[in-house]
Amino acid sequence: MCTLVHVPAPSLPGPSREERRARAAVNALFLTNGALIANVVPRYPEIKADLAIDNAAYGIAIAASAAGAIVAGLGAAALLRRFGSARTAVTGTILTALATVLVAFAPSLALFAGALLVSGALDSITDVAQNSHGLRVQRRYGRSILNSFHATWSIGAVLGGVMAAGAIALDLPRQVHLPISAAIFAVVSLVALRFCLPGPDSDDAAPVDSSPGASGRAGLRPRTVFLLLALVAVAVSGIVVEDAGFSWATLYLDRDLGASMAVAAWGFIALVGAQFVGRLLGDAFVDRFGQRNVARAGGVIAALGMGAALLFPSVPGTIAGFAAAGFGVATLIPAAMHQADEIPGLRAGTGLTIVSWLMRLGFLLSPPIVGLIADASSLRLGLILVPLAGVVTLLLAGVLGPRRRITG
Repeated sequence: MCTLVHVPAPSLPGPSREERRARAAVNALFLTNGALIANVVPRYPEIKADLAIDNAAYGIAIAASAAGAIVAGLGAAALLRRFGSARTAVTGTILTALATVLVAFAPSLALFAGALLVSGALDSITDVAQNSHGLRVQRRYGRSILNSFHATWSIGAVLGGVMAAGAIALDLPRQVHLPISAAIFAVVSLVALRFCLPGPDSDDAAPVDSSPGASGRAGLRPRTVFLLLALVAVAVSGIVVEDAGFSWATLYLDRDLGASMAVAAWGFIALVGAQFVGRLLGDAFVDRFGQRNVARAGGVIAALGMGAALLFPSVPGTIAGFAAAGFGVATLIPAAMHQADEIPGLRAGTGLTIVSWLMRLGFLLSPPIVGLIADASSLRLGLILVPLAGVVTLLLAGVLGPRRRITG
């Protein structure tokens, strides 16, 4: 008689001390990136008032940041090859910090827009570099950890928003507040550099598909183009909601609803805080229900939450509406990127690159559109783009993946 003996599968070795430190370093870089930007955003209404500009001009100035990101994004790959992802990310963080100081001291609309243009350009390079190093660490880990970095970015955004709200409550001038913020997070990034992975990025490069016919050109069929455009629209829906929090939440609560500046900052904080919670829960939701159903549910939450806040305006209701919108779109951009990277017939990375590039149009176009509507009617009407983004998500979520069946 044979006896069956269960032999346990060998366990995979855990990450080394160097890899754990590198993961902490990348988390620090994502945190500084979110915090630097979020320290500036609640100061926008004050800058707008000091420069005496209307909503349309303000929206165009805010869009300068996205324009800078679109232009500079083309050069990120060359900088990564030349200097490596870690050094590029840290250098970009320090220069972005200096750009936020320029925003604080801008004496005119042109210089304000110019400072945001430079800030956006530097931030786009930093974003590519820190994600690149995060992917390098992820390959060392042998499992997905990239979402945790993006959740840390949300923590940084909340931290920066709280810092700004505190500075405003204490009547600390932005010309003092923003240099302090810049100095703190520049130092954090320099410390993080010490613990990033050593050596060139090629040491942990992703495998390249060099098989015959892997060019990807043949994959750009009409159906593929439609899928890419639909995924861009899904990602842009998430960006429109994010931009509403960054560019307009504080202004709307302050000027239209009469909240104090310290309270008005909580519209932005609520959005990024809820987005963080959504990112923490998102992986479990996607595993259980699939990207498609999660996106549809999120679209409904964003549309109903912000729609109700605009129909029945109040300070608490609007803060809750921004929170609902942030929670609803939390997984949209990662979902669109993931799906784009899996489109059949495209060379590895092609779909991801196209969607990542085109989705920045949301940051470029959203502020001027809201500003023009606000000048023609009201900012309350301009913010209708937020619930509309939820409706677009609901309609286009079918291009995302369904729940994956696990068989065994």
